[in-house]
Amino acid sequence: MQSSAGTSDDGRSHSRLAGALRDWLGRWPPTVPFDVVGCDRRAEPGWDGRVHPAIAVASPHGMVLSVAADRLQAAAALSPAGSVDRDRLRAGLGAAVGCPRQPCVQWVFRCSTAPAALPEAGAWTSATAGLVPAWLRPFGGEVLVARDTAGRPVGGVGIKRHTPLAHEIAVVVAQQARGQGLGRRLVSQAARRILDRGAVPFYLHAAANTASARLADAAGFPDTGWHMYELADEVVPLPARLAKLSRALLHDATGPARPHG
Repeated sequence: MQSSAGTSDDGRSHSRLAGALRDWLGRWPPTVPFDVVGCDRRAEPGWDGRVHPAIAVASPHGMVLSVAADRLQAAAALSPAGSVDRDRLRAGLGAAVGCPRQPCVQWVFRCSTAPAALPEAGAWTSATAGLVPAWLRPFGGEVLVARDTAGRPVGGVGIKRHTPLAHEIAVVVAQQARGQGLGRRLVSQAARRILDRGAVPFYLHAAANTASARLADAAGFPDTGWHMYELADEVVPLPARLAKLSRALLHDATGPARPHG
């Protein structure tokens, strides 16, 4: 986890991350290499109002797989030897939690308690405000919007508020606004706000998305070898859709609402 000072700050950073992951997963750190835990959150509506029946976070030292309590036995059987078998996890997680048609997807998992000190790039506003791009509305709460000199949206950040302590940043920058450092500035600005409000910011991306990886590095979210696994409840999961959304980012927020996705 990114920290700007010495050992004491590193310790506080790791403690803060551990608290956020315990709040989200039901346990952290893992007590064994493949640690399956029953968590009430896996049977309750998540940030988007839908149930997310399985979430796993893996560090280089072990993994916590969080499932509903009635799925503990089936989930534990994904690794009968007690070690992390990522291929078996990806192949069998959906069936283990009663969702055999939902594939398991893997993301690079990053977090930071010391985001880069970059200039602010946008303004916070209610997700229901009239001039907010349609893709930001489903996040609810406040969203971060960057606009060009004509007032048209060219980028933004929505926050998946998984729990009061665990917040995931989702960012989109329009094609014509890329290459100017806008994305990294939006992510660092959002991360600072999340930290100021007592939560920990996460950032996820596909391993093959090198542009997103460079953005995360520049915003102060280092790749420390962590990953997150979940079930895709859509044909194209949200982080992958956001990676492509810049081509269709609204330039006229007063026009007809564009369906999310």
